[in-house]
Amino acid sequence: MLTSTFCLLPGVGLPLERRFWGQGISTWDRFLATGEIRGLSAARKALFDDRIREARERFARQDSRYFANALAARHQWRLYEWLRDRALYLDIETDSFGQITVVGLYGRGQYRALVRNESLSLLRLQEALSPYDLLVTFCGSTFDLPMLRAHFPDLALDQPHIDLCGAGRQLGYRGGLKAIERRLGISRLPALQGFSGEDAVRQWNRWRHQRDEEARSLLLAYNEADCVNLQPLADAFYCQLVLASGLEQVRPERERDPARL
Repeated sequence: MLTSTFCLLPGVGLPLERRFWGQGISTWDRFLATGEIRGLSAARKALFDDRIREARERFARQDSRYFANALAARHQWRLYEWLRDRALYLDIETDSFGQITVVGLYGRGQYRALVRNESLSLLRLQEALSPYDLLVTFCGSTFDLPMLRAHFPDLALDQPHIDLCGAGRQLGYRGGLKAIERRLGISRLPALQGFSGEDAVRQWNRWRHQRDEEARSLLLAYNEADCVNLQPLADAFYCQLVLASGLEQVRPERERDPARL
């Protein structure tokens, strides 16, 4: 999907992008190979050619950070298929005072929890985040990432970021993470059914004040589910967004490659 994306060009929105696709210009290579495009002046075409050549070079160099700035937040879902193997699914927990208690990280099939007063530090966060080229969250734009920046001002969060809450809204999904999971058939352990963020705060307090190991285990299991379940949700949303974009309907049949992750 990324190499069919023209929204990274200045002044190009979805209607103009779809006009390109409708003219058979469905990839960056096709755009560059086309001498004249209806509705574009020669000067604008030359400018776009330069931008596309740069994007193509950055893509070849696996430079994901370039696209964090080149693509608007609402279009960064288009990076998912390319970067899925290098994606980190992130979710944080906080206490009743708004202090971070757990940073949960799921990437390359492994879950890791950084816990306050144990393993949570700027250095540990930097080490955990730096190998990954894409961050995936649910409401991370308004909660998780601002909280991390507030608590760790020197933390580099320069990867592209897909907020699945916003991606879901583009598809008409409303409600919280757990409601959307149920709608899509994404399951959780029976012990976590009905468990909420408020319950997570209570479990943290039980662990902090009473050293209740069961409470700590339940808190981390809840956080792990919040992280791990982001992957099948991202898979489902990406496939639906590709279909909703209309690209497959205008691309020649021999070039079609329905999203399969």
